[in-house]
Amino acid sequence: MRDYIRKRVVDVSHYIVETKATVRQAALVFGVSKSTVHKDVTERLPRINKDLARRVKRVLERNKAERHIRGGEATRRKYSVARKAS
Repeated sequence: MRDYIRKRVVDVSHYIVETKATVRQAALVFGVSKSTVHKDVTERLPRINKDLARRVKRVLERNKAERHIRGGEATRRKYSVARKAS
């Protein structure tokens, strides 16, 4: 694995663990696609640092479990704004 990829994998992983960020948020911060972040943390990271991979996995599983709540909040805000505009 190239050094710049290895560094990105570790940097993205630390960012996710420290900020509890979603894959989408991490992709935006690091300027890469969601697919790249996902591949980095699910395939590449376990080969580099197993402990960090476990911690990232816990954060991503929590985010996945909560995503229906975030989606509901976004929909509520969308229609709240639309109601105020009418």
